[in-house]
Amino acid sequence: MINRFTSQTIETARRTLTARFRSGAIDSAELDARILVGAVLGLDLTGVIAVAKRILTADEGARLESFAQRRMVGEPVARIIGLKEFWGLPLRLCSETLVPRPDTETVVEAALELLRAESTCGQPLRIADLGTGSGAILLALLSELPNAFGVGTDISVAALRTARENARHLGLASRAAFLACNYASALSGSFDLVVSNPPYIRSADIASLAAEVRDHDPHLALDGGADGLGAYRLIVPESARLLAPGGAIVLEVGHDQSDEVGSLIWAAGLTLFAPKPDLAGIRRAVTGRKLPR
Repeated sequence: MINRFTSQTIETARRTLTARFRSGAIDSAELDARILVGAVLGLDLTGVIAVAKRILTADEGARLESFAQRRMVGEPVARIIGLKEFWGLPLRLCSETLVPRPDTETVVEAALELLRAESTCGQPLRIADLGTGSGAILLALLSELPNAFGVGTDISVAALRTARENARHLGLASRAAFLACNYASALSGSFDLVVSNPPYIRSADIASLAAEVRDHDPHLALDGGADGLGAYRLIVPESARLLAPGGAIVLEVGHDQSDEVGSLIWAAGLTLFAPKPDLAGIRRAVTGRKLPR
């Protein structure tokens, strides 16, 4: 492997990497270069600036070259460094977890809005996150709700291991448990809130996804079956069973799925609310509530 960063200062290496990414038509070239240089050095942006004139060591240069080659063939930065920020929280990733995306923060926002509308944010709450992956949604909610306890489920043991590690690093392990099962199949008792970002891409559409998603996100977490709704047909009835009276459900959906998922929620006997749009105006979070007794 040819190392193009030999004997370069950190600042020169960053500029070299930015130019290389731009030549490869990477839109976020400058940001990606900053993040990767920081990851190699174990420093944030301020720290990188402080040591800008230092010469990269041979090991640092070799690692940066490896990162650069992976990025040039389309691997997402978050996959390369194994870390992604969500809701202001640094989350570790593994090959069996999705990279958390800003769209999914809409689920967190919608859930908090529902709880605040009922003045329940300060009360003890039980939350279930079905298909938790890295634990992104559950841990974001626990960070906002100090009296809440949450359970995250997933069929991937590797994903659960990653979610558990994230909970520990964020100081939330005492309020989070993780269970291997298919959505809510092994859960019992009652929950005040059920959330999920399940697979919702139609099987036939997987091949046309952006390469960063298609080639690097786990297909098990993407493929929602022939019509993209397979997971919801399991999750909604299970959630209706688990929800305490007055409890709420919030589901992330694809760009054209809010009406169909809303119909499933309605058919399960839950009250349906207006979907919450993401920043692009897509109706991203479908919400419902179980009627109080």
